[in-house]
Amino acid sequence: MRIGFAGTPVFASTALQALIDAGHDIAVVLTQPDRPAGRGMKLQASPVKMLALDHALPVLQPRSLRLDGKYPDDAGAARQALQQAAPELLVVAAYGLILPQWVLDLPPRGCLNIHGSLLPRWRGAAPIQRAIEAGDRETGITIMQMDAGLDTGDMLLEAALPIAPDATSASLHDELAALGARLIVDALAAAALVRRPQPADGVTYAHKIEKAEAAIDWRRPAAELERRVRAFDPFPGCSFELDGVTHKVWRAEVDSSASGQPGEVLQAADGRLVIACGAGALSLRQLQQPGGRRVDVAAWLQSNPGLAGRRLATPAA
Repeated sequence: MRIGFAGTPVFASTALQALIDAGHDIAVVLTQPDRPAGRGMKLQASPVKMLALDHALPVLQPRSLRLDGKYPDDAGAARQALQQAAPELLVVAAYGLILPQWVLDLPPRGCLNIHGSLLPRWRGAAPIQRAIEAGDRETGITIMQMDAGLDTGDMLLEAALPIAPDATSASLHDELAALGARLIVDALAAAALVRRPQPADGVTYAHKIEKAEAAIDWRRPAAELERRVRAFDPFPGCSFELDGVTHKVWRAEVDSSASGQPGEVLQAADGRLVIACGAGALSLRQLQQPGGRRVDVAAWLQSNPGLAGRRLATPAA
């Protein structure tokens, strides 16, 4: 099939590689403009762009697709290029730009989205993180016929995936990326797919992860904070303040046998750092100091002695 593809991160490039391997004719690839990244803040191409260039595929990088928006020249050029490429269908995976109606209407077979949840649960920008944060036991991939709403289109194909008790957003992302790649290939190979409207019940929204959410509020239950630590790995990472310095927490375990005032350091010796929470306590296992790397708690404690009995601050309400 002659298709267009729109995507930006590794989640999307995994699907694009699968479509290439399946022998589809990729007429055009849309991805986000190059962004500054790394310590040198040099412009860096997206994983989708790098893969597309490796396969000599035509790449479009408009800043917007809205003809009446801030960058009408970008949108107009993209529209002309898409019309010339004439894809039968557009596959979309974590693209990062809203598709206006003219894009949805352009391919004769419409636009299919690879969404990282079992819709209608976790519509929106951060379905992987929010599923872990909420303590969901499973998630999955939905192949959806796109419409003008926010992940509201009819479902074509779904596959579930259990969420491991120790899953992070990084590990679950990789599992879902592989599943999404397989499912979109299956969807395009199917002789016919039944379109099913999404149920009206069970709708939840996976709001974008904000950096402000990173600060650990020790007044929250330990189980909730442990899930958030995993959900925010690798971005933005959970953190706490110690003597005005921000430290990140990358792995933690619930200690239901310990208790104290929220933020109280109950133990800081023998390779254990246990902090009281609103319910139970959190045993921090892997941390990171500014400018450093992730280390186990024993190594971190060597650089931060004498914490037992201290009270860690909680974010302002």
